[in-house]
Amino acid sequence: MPAIDLRSRRTALPVARAFALAMAAVTLAGCVVGPDYHKPNLTMPAKWGNAKPAENDGAPQLSKWWTRLGDPMLDELVDQAVAGNLDVAAAKARVREARATYRQQVGTLFPVVDASASATRSANGGKVSDSGDITVEGPFNSFQAGFDASWELDLFGANRRGIEAARYGAQAADEELRDTLVTLIGDVTSNYVAARGFQARLDLARRTAASQRETAGLTRTKLEAGAASAVDVANATGQAASTEANVPALESQLAQTVHRLSVLTGQPPTALADRMKKAKPIPTPKLPIPAGIPADILATRPDVRMAERQLAQSTALIGQAEANRYPAVSLVGSVATSGVHIGDLAKQSSISWSFGPTLTLPVFQGGQLQAAVEIAQAQRDQSFVAYRASVLTALEDVENALVALAQERARRAKLATASASYRQASTLSRALYETGAASFLDVLVAERSLYTAEDALIQSRIDITNDYIALNKALGGGWDGIVDASRPEIVDTGTGPHLPRKSDGPNAGKLALVP
Repeated sequence: MPAIDLRSRRTALPVARAFALAMAAVTLAGCVVGPDYHKPNLTMPAKWGNAKPAENDGAPQLSKWWTRLGDPMLDELVDQAVAGNLDVAAAKARVREARATYRQQVGTLFPVVDASASATRSANGGKVSDSGDITVEGPFNSFQAGFDASWELDLFGANRRGIEAARYGAQAADEELRDTLVTLIGDVTSNYVAARGFQARLDLARRTAASQRETAGLTRTKLEAGAASAVDVANATGQAASTEANVPALESQLAQTVHRLSVLTGQPPTALADRMKKAKPIPTPKLPIPAGIPADILATRPDVRMAERQLAQSTALIGQAEANRYPAVSLVGSVATSGVHIGDLAKQSSISWSFGPTLTLPVFQGGQLQAAVEIAQAQRDQSFVAYRASVLTALEDVENALVALAQERARRAKLATASASYRQASTLSRALYETGAASFLDVLVAERSLYTAEDALIQSRIDITNDYIALNKALGGGWDGIVDASRPEIVDTGTGPHLPRKSDGPNAGKLALVP
C-alpha cells in the first residue's frame, strides 16, 4: 500500500480526531426515537348479519365483477373510463407526487456535495509614487474551483422516520387511486344500468300509450254507436295522454344519464349519444354472490387500507417530531483550488481544505418542539379514529347492500306476480268491454294498474342490479388487475424501504398489496 503523505503531524491529528468522531456518530446513528407502528387489531364480526348461508360461504369474487353482468358494451365503457377519467388522472398524479416525495426523503440519508467555479478579472486601481507618478497595478485574472460537502448523521432517526412516513404516504396514495377506481367503476356501471332502465321504461310507456289510444278509439266507435258515453271517451283519452306525458320526462332522464356516462369516460357529454341510442336489455347479475367474512374488508376495501396507511404515516411523524428535540450532528468539508491561470487549477495552484463536525443543539425554543410532538400525537389519534370509522362505514355499507339486495329480490317476485295478474285482468276486461259485458271503468282501472305494475317491475330489476353494484363496491371490488403497473410500488422488505428494480424477481414493477 502506498504511504499517505501527511505534511505534518500537527495536520494529521485533528483530521484523525474528526474522523474518529464521525465514526462514533455513525455508530450512534442506529438510535431511532418515537413509537414504532403496529397495525391495530380491531374486533370484527364473525359473519354478516344480513347474509344468507350461500353468501357467507366462499371468498367474494371481486376482480372485474362488472364483467359478470354479461354486457360487452359495459366492459368497453369501463375500460374507457379507467383510461380517460379525470379523477383517475388526478389520483395517478398524486401517486407520482407521493413516490417522488419518498425518493426525495430517501436522499436525506446521503451526503450533499456541491461544486463551484468562478473566474474574475480585476485591478487594484492606481498608486501614486513619491514623485507624483501614477502606477496602475493589474488588471489580473483569478480562477477558483472547489467542492463543498455536508452529511447529516441522523443520530436520532429524524430522516429515517421521515422516510418511513413518506413510504406510508406513497402507499396511501396508491390506495387512494384504487378507491377512486372502485368509485368510478361503480358509477359507470350504475349509470349504464340506469340508461338501459330508462330505455326499457320508455318502451313500456310508448307501448302502453299506443294500447290506450286504441282503447280510446274503440270507445269513440262505441260512442257513435250509442254503446258508450262521452265520459268514457274523455277518460280513455285522458289516460292515454297521461301515459304519453311520461315519455318526455324519461327522455330527459335518459339523456342526462348518457351525458354523465360520457363525462365519466373523460369525453364530452354527448359523445356516447349515438352508441347508447339503440336499446339493450338491463344487465342482470347471477345471484346469490359470496360476500366472504367481515374481516375481508380490511384487505379488500381501498378506503380502509388508505386510512390504515395514513395512521401508519402519522405514527412515523411522531418520531420525526421527537427527533427534532435532540442534537443534530453534521459532517461538513470543503476543498478549493485557485490560480491566476485556468491551467493552474490542475497544477501550481493554491489548495485549501477544511473538514469537521458541526453540532446543533436546541437549547430554548419556547416549547415549540414539545408542542410539535403533541401535535403529531394528536394527529395520530385522529388518524386512528378515522381508521376505525372507515371500518365501521365499510361494515355498514356491506350490511346495507346485503339487506337491500335480499329484500328487493323478494319485492321483484311479488311485482312479477302482480304484473302477470294485472295483464290478465287487462286482457279480460278489454274483451268483455268489447262485447258489452263489462263497463269501461273496469278497462280503465285494469290498464292503469298494469302500466304501474310493469313500470315498477322494471324499476325493481334496475334496483337489484344497483344493489349488486353497491355490494361489490362495499366489498372493495373493482381495482384488482386495473391499477396501472407501469410504476413500481414502494415496498418494505424488512431491511428498509426501497423501490423494486427489474432484478427484484418475476413480480418486479407490479402493484402488489402491501400488508
